[in-house]
Amino acid sequence: MFRIKPVLLRPVVNNFVTRNSLQRSSFVVQTCRAASTSSLGDNFTFLNQMYSDLSQSSWVMNTQHLLETVHDYTHLPWWATIVVTTVSLRLAITLPLAAYQHSIYARLENLKPEMEGILKELKKETDRAVVMYKWDAKTAKLAFHKSAQKQWNLLVQRDNCHAFKATVLLWGQIPLWVCMSVALRNMAMMLPVQTVEAQLIYLSLSSGGFGWIPNLTDVDHSLILPVSMALANLAIIQLQVMNKVGTTSRLANAIMNVLRVLCVVMIPIAAYAPADVALYWTVSSFYGLTQNLVLLSPKFRRLFRIPVTPLERPHPYQHILNQIKAYRIFK
Repeated sequence: MFRIKPVLLRPVVNNFVTRNSLQRSSFVVQTCRAASTSSLGDNFTFLNQMYSDLSQSSWVMNTQHLLETVHDYTHLPWWATIVVTTVSLRLAITLPLAAYQHSIYARLENLKPEMEGILKELKKETDRAVVMYKWDAKTAKLAFHKSAQKQWNLLVQRDNCHAFKATVLLWGQIPLWVCMSVALRNMAMMLPVQTVEAQLIYLSLSSGGFGWIPNLTDVDHSLILPVSMALANLAIIQLQVMNKVGTTSRLANAIMNVLRVLCVVMIPIAAYAPADVALYWTVSSFYGLTQNLVLLSPKFRRLFRIPVTPLERPHPYQHILNQIKAYRIFK
């Protein structure tokens, strides 16, 4: 009676295990690829559906109707219609909100001297409490910060200048930008439904351009509008830097650098957008630059009842000119 040597079974078993392992690995890879493809497909489907819902929303439809109404009643070419509508909406919506934002910032700035006096008194009271109640450093620091925060909140409530109110400009400007952009894109691409009216608007836009962009449904092949938009946005950022009083933190510098990068990134995005959208973005950016310059004027600030602050410059435009000369831009 002979006995099968175990050594003869090992290669067979190993080969069987190896084939099973390879089959399981292949199955896992294929499953992961299918899941990944399905996940990406679901994400794209979700984004497409979200954009479709946005393009058909009442806000976008009303904005598109406003553009059509301005064009029909003024008999202006489409490029002029976009410019007039953009400037009018910015004047009616963003200018009052921007003035209100500056008013909130001014009130907060004017609270700082008063708060400094309160902090000195709180420091004295905290030192006395340390002696009387034998507080340790941690307890004293906690009590000081708690009292200081309470006093600051009382001052903010008294002058009605909570910092969150300064964000009101974003809540007005961002929806306006989105609605105008989507409405103009709809008009240039006959969306959301290619009706006869949509086709007529498309044909009207096709011949409603100017100069180097006669067709507003096409892209700006010269890249003049995308580059101009980026330069205007970079000028807005640099204007904020020039008018900053005192030293800036690392976080503020990092935010400014990120915004500068975003301005450059917007160039290829605007280059692939229809010319009517790129025109709107460019006009809106140059309006924003003009608005920021106007809001530096002391006379304009008094007109909108923005309080005087210690940081306000009496001659802001001369300061900007001196800053430009210091950068040797024109030398």
